[in-house]
Amino acid sequence: MIVTAKSTKKEGALAPIYLLHGTNTFILNEQKKKIIDQALNEDELEFNLSNYDLEDTPIEVAIEDAETLPFFGDRRVVILNRPVFLTAEKTKEKIEHNLDKLQAYIEEPAPFSVVIIMATYEKLDERKKVTKLLKKNASCIEANEMGERELRSFIIDRLGENSIDIEDFAVDLLLQLTGLKLSLVINELDKLTIYIGEGGMIKREHVEKLVPKTLEQNVFALVEAVVKRQVSDALVMYDELVRNNEEPIKILALLVSQFRLLYHTKQLSAQGYGQQQIAQTLKVHPFRVKLAMQQSRGFEENELKGIMKDLANADYEMKTGKMNKSLILQLFFLQRSAQ
Repeated sequence: MIVTAKSTKKEGALAPIYLLHGTNTFILNEQKKKIIDQALNEDELEFNLSNYDLEDTPIEVAIEDAETLPFFGDRRVVILNRPVFLTAEKTKEKIEHNLDKLQAYIEEPAPFSVVIIMATYEKLDERKKVTKLLKKNASCIEANEMGERELRSFIIDRLGENSIDIEDFAVDLLLQLTGLKLSLVINELDKLTIYIGEGGMIKREHVEKLVPKTLEQNVFALVEAVVKRQVSDALVMYDELVRNNEEPIKILALLVSQFRLLYHTKQLSAQGYGQQQIAQTLKVHPFRVKLAMQQSRGFEENELKGIMKDLANADYEMKTGKMNKSLILQLFFLQRSAQ
């Protein structure tokens, strides 16, 4: 979901209370920085900027700070982090909060303070009185993770600012390697921009060279090699992972997870489920389902069943110590060439 924003303040004016909520911490932190920069100059930060962790500090302490006149300046900024009481999460809170104090402040905030509430949660509990009050009275900014389509547009637009083009295949790989995490995408785009230079073209090989792969992504490449029956490539990749001190049993667990996803995706797809429906049913990101749908086309359902059985046997052999762990997976890859 792309960033959405709702604000009760006039354009250019500071609101007394901001509610920044959602799972996209990169965007939320950018918004927080903009508010702070507008409210305080550099000399005022030391005396008039306060941060509170509400899992360790009662809300009334923070409110008392917001009601205190600023030092050597016109405004005070008070940031409230981790307000779990705005959610429906069942947690044993270490601190008891006087929410009546917060509610009274929301209805009549101090004119000289800016309170920023950082609720980096997927959902807020809309049934709670304090949440309703904030939604009504605060300037609300919601930012959640972007979907694949929004991220593609973001990548193209951001590179376009430096007159840089990017191949579709390069975008595909960048999204895969970053797991559609906006903060990672931005970091890697900055790196690629410096490497390519203004007016250049980013190709797949540039992404392969500069963007690091996680173990999960290396295992995805292993599965891709199995799909294409490129057993020698799979063995080379596996050997490199082992030489980099990755544990065979961890690699096996990730292989099981990926092939299980392929199997269930193929089953559901055969039943007429679309990408979004499969993602909701399996509780995985739609982009992962998209990739799984592509990979699963290389197998019949019975073949995936057989692979799952072979991986279960490999797991048993590893855990019972019947054979060298590394050799067990090498044999698994070699079996694929014989089928």
